[in-house]
Amino acid sequence: MGTLASNIWIFTDPNGPANFLALGGGVVERFLLFLSNGKFLGLLTLLFGIGLELQYRSAVRKGLKWPGRYLWRATLLFVEGALHYVLVFEFDVLMGYAITSVVVAYLIGRSDRVIRGWMIGAGAVHILLVTLLTAALLAGGGAVTGTATGLYTEGGWPDQVAARLQNLAVYRSELILIIPMGTVLFLLGARLLRAGVFDERGAALRRRLTVLGLGVAAPLNLVTTFAGPAWFAVDRYILPPLVALGLLGLITSIVLGLRGEPGPVRTAVTNVGRTALSCYVLQNLIACALCYGWGLGLAAELDWLRPWWVPAAWAGICLLFAALASLWLRRFPRGPLELAWQWAYQAPLPSGAVR
Repeated sequence: MGTLASNIWIFTDPNGPANFLALGGGVVERFLLFLSNGKFLGLLTLLFGIGLELQYRSAVRKGLKWPGRYLWRATLLFVEGALHYVLVFEFDVLMGYAITSVVVAYLIGRSDRVIRGWMIGAGAVHILLVTLLTAALLAGGGAVTGTATGLYTEGGWPDQVAARLQNLAVYRSELILIIPMGTVLFLLGARLLRAGVFDERGAALRRRLTVLGLGVAAPLNLVTTFAGPAWFAVDRYILPPLVALGLLGLITSIVLGLRGEPGPVRTAVTNVGRTALSCYVLQNLIACALCYGWGLGLAAELDWLRPWWVPAAWAGICLLFAALASLWLRRFPRGPLELAWQWAYQAPLPSGAVR
């Protein structure tokens, strides 16, 4: 839901991703984008690291070799991300996560000293890359330009697939920033889990994260949102991960404080979590069908209502896949892509092997 809150602005722009990179839009649109841009990418990256830590613990508990079959899991993630990029969406992040997870898989069981050293090193590389990019943009007058194109309003789906393949280097260049940033956040997520961020002993830690992320980083991030296109990298890859830490602390505290049986909202959100991969792909497919010319073409038809119709589109898509997830889980234990993933993950195992 958080990633769609960022990506919906790309889908609903008649000129597609190129115009999004130009950081256009008025004050209201920029503020609405500020609420999500980079924050849920950071939160998702932290949670990937937490998931990796849980899988490492499971392997150790069962006496299995590590990273062992996790490398096959990372391969499946890379293939899924590549297909999603080519067939659906230019800014898929799963390919970058797959590469990062292989690096972190070899680090997750090392000493605190080694992990801390890798976090410092990867963080330094990340800050250096963002600094160089920001300096180049400032020197060029913040010249991040979008190009008007009919590809997304008039072109067909095969034309968009061809464009993604032709512009592979441009659209996949984000991986240069995602991989070092992801290395830091993967390892940080694992360390936060070990520090008890999700249980009662982590109350003080959650408070500190909330103050850092929402009290300090969020106001600074609001400034960079309106500082101009030259600050694009800082606005997406430096401050939002810090805001994500605040969200992690706040949301976890709220959830731990809930009492009683889950109501319809908590149940629906939980069901989305249980079918997260399926919902991630489905939301992008729905957005393509609603917005692009080969579908309903609403990006062009409703451009006069921008930005007001965009949050409504986001809410409608979220309600739809939340309802579909709840209906699906009445009959199946996992989402459709999760079931396919589980089959693919287990398929190479010899008959009778431990799964």
